[in-house]
Amino acid sequence: MSIDQKKKEFFLLRWVKRLLWGSNRELSVMEEEALQSPFRMVVKNFWAKRLSRIAVIVFAIILLIVIIGPILLPIDLSYQDNTQTHVAPGYFLMKMPKEMEGKVRAIAPGTSFGVGVDTDGDVHTWGHLQVTGVITLEDVPQEVRDANIVDIAAGYDHVVALDDKGAMHIWGNTRLDQAKLPRELTAAMEAGENLDFIQLEAASQFSAAVTRDGKLFVWGNGNLNDIKIKKAYTENIAKVATNINNYFVLTKDGEAAYAGFQQNAFSTVPEEAKSGVVDIASTSFTNAALKEDGSIIIWGNPSRGERNIPEHTGKIISIQGGRYHYTALTDTGELLSWGGNQFGQTNAPTVDSKDPIKQFFTGFYQNYAVHESGKISGWGLKGYLLGTDQFGRDVLTRLVNGGRVTMTVGAVSVVISMIIGIILGGLAGYFGGKIDMLIMRLAELVGSVPQLPLLLILSAVLASRVPRLEDRMYIIMVVLGLLGWTGLAYTVRAQILAQREMEYVNAAKVLGVREGGIIFKHIIPNVISVIIVYATIAFASSMLIESSLSYLGFGIVPPTPTWGNMLTGANDSIVIQQYWWRWVFPSLIFSICTVCINLIGDGLRDAIDPKSNER
Repeated sequence: MSIDQKKKEFFLLRWVKRLLWGSNRELSVMEEEALQSPFRMVVKNFWAKRLSRIAVIVFAIILLIVIIGPILLPIDLSYQDNTQTHVAPGYFLMKMPKEMEGKVRAIAPGTSFGVGVDTDGDVHTWGHLQVTGVITLEDVPQEVRDANIVDIAAGYDHVVALDDKGAMHIWGNTRLDQAKLPRELTAAMEAGENLDFIQLEAASQFSAAVTRDGKLFVWGNGNLNDIKIKKAYTENIAKVATNINNYFVLTKDGEAAYAGFQQNAFSTVPEEAKSGVVDIASTSFTNAALKEDGSIIIWGNPSRGERNIPEHTGKIISIQGGRYHYTALTDTGELLSWGGNQFGQTNAPTVDSKDPIKQFFTGFYQNYAVHESGKISGWGLKGYLLGTDQFGRDVLTRLVNGGRVTMTVGAVSVVISMIIGIILGGLAGYFGGKIDMLIMRLAELVGSVPQLPLLLILSAVLASRVPRLEDRMYIIMVVLGLLGWTGLAYTVRAQILAQREMEYVNAAKVLGVREGGIIFKHIIPNVISVIIVYATIAFASSMLIESSLSYLGFGIVPPTPTWGNMLTGANDSIVIQQYWWRWVFPSLIFSICTVCINLIGDGLRDAIDPKSNER
């Protein structure tokens, strides 16, 4: 390390030390004399307290997060995803077991989990495996552990595995006929007959399988899903692809066809997809057919850019679909991903020509590519830093955006109360007499009104008359400001009563300065430090009141997030016991923020107090 680098490092360490711990060096008489202005003395006394410094730094960090965070983590208030509910904090959704490295036979990415089979026929699971309060996919049946599994498929809430004897094994949520196999398949399994399956697919509460001789089997919940098969497509099937509530097939003749009975966005197959098709795939709301020339036909409801196929070299030879995206492989070894990219699921890695892709697997929000060397590349949803809530929404995103709302309400209401309090307190303290009596009786009247019950009543009334959430938020700001000025008015009045007989006030009167100028240009600046102290404490109080309203369900209601209504959603014994991250993180950051604000206010009060300047 060079001498200049050492100097820079020493300077940085010294600066951090002085920032956090201050300096214990005694000031000389001349140095101390230079700091005798009121503002400098307040800053000096405030910054000399370690607790105050730490509070300022922590609060500044939180403030930056809630200001910059919504830009980096924009919120979609309409977003919900029931497949991502109550995912625990952490980036573990794609953390495959080490036993799979170099031994991958098949990988099936699920909604927030993954299952795989190695070359030894063993099943491995990873990610968020809890599908209901009592059912977890981690509980692999013993017969599956004992069998030699050759293929596997992951649905929304269940897993289907195929062993080397042709038997199907299903576990997870099987309450809606996910494990009710077709009679022919059940009879073959009971007779020990191997139907020689070449493909397994699983989707939302239903599954499908194709045999080598072209037979198609579909089973599961037929109430929500179109899983019946037209007679023309019970055989001669080469592949099946499933989307959110139905499926379609590829025949051995190269035709992409809808084999169900319902009329929907998928049932009308484009003419160009009825011949010359070599592969098919589906997302939740689109179908895709890959032609012999490498072109792709996509139909359905492509609202996430599913038709925006990226530029590429070579010809696409294989395609698979996830929740809102497709991944494909070209004959030159290039990987392509396109469509919805909310979790980076289309950020396909660049493939090294020295280590080409042997096979790839695409699921809900994840992708896996297995290289010739055995290395596994994964991209997509790896997890959530602070977990998700009951609607599958990212807690971190809601925490950041909710903090902006909570702090905005607190800040605006404090500004309103400060304006009213300074004006009325200034007039009452300077003029006295009837004006003082009138203003103080008004302050007593407003101050005697219990704030929280009044706000609850107003919020209940406004809920039916003001449907827009933004308007309700503005009204809450104004009401908090109109009710919170009395304490500041008392403080300003008391300070001005002490200041109005000072020499500088008399001098201003002699010079002909108007009364308003004397109050707001001469007296108020001399008591501004006391006002700042009050404002910091009032800011924390306003945030607490807003959060209390939201917590009680009378403030800003979801889907607009605030720290208060995030805690309201966690007001449940099951949530408190099992989904701790839903209440720990909002309460923690809210507590830290309010404590820091109060510490800053206490530090300012001590710094302004002349007695704190004594040695």
